[in-house]
Amino acid sequence: MTLTIYTKPAGCFGCTKTKQKFTDAGVAFTEVDVTTNQAAFEYITEELGYSQVPVVVYDKESSEDHWSGLNPAKVARVIEIEAAVRQGAFT
Repeated sequence: MTLTIYTKPAGCFGCTKTKQKFTDAGVAFTEVDVTTNQAAFEYITEELGYSQVPVVVYDKESSEDHWSGLNPAKVARVIEIEAAVRQGAFT
């Protein structure tokens, strides 16, 4: 499983809340600052088509899901899946 959160460092409430939810649930992620990483900025805007951060990319066993903005339902779903994996329900 890989979880990447594309963020900007200041003034992004959605970025802060998204990271906080995953951290509180013990779900590891990689944070990428799109204000300092041009390749990441191009990836989320040109390849994925988003214009708002955070952009969350969740890849599990070659099945990718991604979204833009604060999305509590999607965050909760990833946390649920990862909790089930830790308990052995998903492999």
